[in-house]
Amino acid sequence: MTTPHTDHNRSETSPAGPGTLDPAAVPPPGCPAHGLGTDGIRRLYGEEAEADPTGLYEKLRAEHGAVAPVLLHGDLPAWLVLGHRENLTVMRTSSTFSRDSRRWKALQDGRIAADSPLLPMVGWQPLCVFADGEEHKRLRGAVTDSLGRFDRRGVRRHVTRFADQLIDAFAADGRADLVSQFAEQLPMLVMTQLLGMPEEYGPRLVAAARDLMKGTETALASNDFVVETLRQLLMRKAAEPSQDLTSWLMSHDAELSQDEVLEHLRLILVAANETTVNLIANTLRMVLTDDRFRANLSGGHMTLPDALEQVLWDEPPLAVVPGRWATGDTELAGQQIKEGDMLLLALAAGNVDPQVRPDLTTPVHGNRSHLSFSSGPHECPGQDLGRAIADTGIDVLLTRLADVHLAVDESGLSWTSAWLSRHLAELPVEFRPRTQAPRERTGEIPAPTPQPAATAAPDTATATVGPAPSGQTELPAPVARRSWWRRLLGR
Repeated sequence: MTTPHTDHNRSETSPAGPGTLDPAAVPPPGCPAHGLGTDGIRRLYGEEAEADPTGLYEKLRAEHGAVAPVLLHGDLPAWLVLGHRENLTVMRTSSTFSRDSRRWKALQDGRIAADSPLLPMVGWQPLCVFADGEEHKRLRGAVTDSLGRFDRRGVRRHVTRFADQLIDAFAADGRADLVSQFAEQLPMLVMTQLLGMPEEYGPRLVAAARDLMKGTETALASNDFVVETLRQLLMRKAAEPSQDLTSWLMSHDAELSQDEVLEHLRLILVAANETTVNLIANTLRMVLTDDRFRANLSGGHMTLPDALEQVLWDEPPLAVVPGRWATGDTELAGQQIKEGDMLLLALAAGNVDPQVRPDLTTPVHGNRSHLSFSSGPHECPGQDLGRAIADTGIDVLLTRLADVHLAVDESGLSWTSAWLSRHLAELPVEFRPRTQAPRERTGEIPAPTPQPAATAAPDTATATVGPAPSGQTELPAPVARRSWWRRLLGR
């Protein structure tokens, strides 16, 4: 791929074609019109977008319908797909809407700066998410086969172990921030184990992954850190392979190149962390603040997996997913899409589309037709892994801290937003201080064994967890606990 270049004073005025943007015409920060670019097209970045992304989606829906023109960083044009049905159409029709970002007209025309914060997320890489057809089948097959070699009980053992460690660190204080001290830490700690990394890599990778997803000015530097860390991991695993995802990808029959293995590990590490952090934080907030959930859970009408699914409808871990690129001129929801145009999947907006959810207060128990894990050939292969980490981690926390409650009024909670996701800033809670909780042993769980690789269908991959990689200390068998909602019922 040629090095992209752009003149920072130029931009397309609409998804239909290029034009010139006069810097003097751009309203200053804080101006009510600052969220608008040329021709009145709304920006998907900046103060307005970050302050109220949900409100922005609804403005766009009211103005344009199911598909709306928007501007990305650098005032680059794109289409935001807001409708539930339209999202599924784009997700499932790869012949019309390709995942190959090299088709992006703005990139071909050299209008993307080499330091653009968009590049870490949409710049082409040798990944299954940027491939179609047979190449996609080859690359994704390696990922799904390798994820399929983990066993579910093994994943939950890792999650239980790290969740207990995190809780032990603040249990005696009687208060904690469940975002920074729990949700932001747990997924990466688990993922480092599944990839075969040393545990001490966790904290720095957490910070780098968060920065990369925000698309900040330091996103490229954070991406470089993640890539270098993974490159060192590949060197170690080439010399000493073990029972972990890195080794399995390197030895898969698909014969992935070193770059292909590295980029897939980066994708799994970053995407799994961001989405699972948000899923844990949003579910904890809902359980602690929503009377419907507290009443239903204590009354036995809803399990924690039910609560997770409700959150996946109402607050998907990623609000927007880039991207698809039109393979030719086409029409979608009345909008004229040109060849090479970029489309963004607005999962959060699609999940609240009035056409499928006219009443947002109606529970959606057992309904998994939300868009949070995409659909079609590129449906998230790690969704079961994310559910397992969130479900087990939250269950451990609520079992050990059964009296936990919000330490501030719900109106005092705040979020940070970027173009891809909305992140709960803090979740301060209080509880009765306690020392490390005694754990009744009602039975031992046998150590898991790796499962043989099995070919998984592209859209039905299962991600579960396995034993400690060779050379690392085997985890002690966790104690069987009664789940937190069963304890509530017992009361």
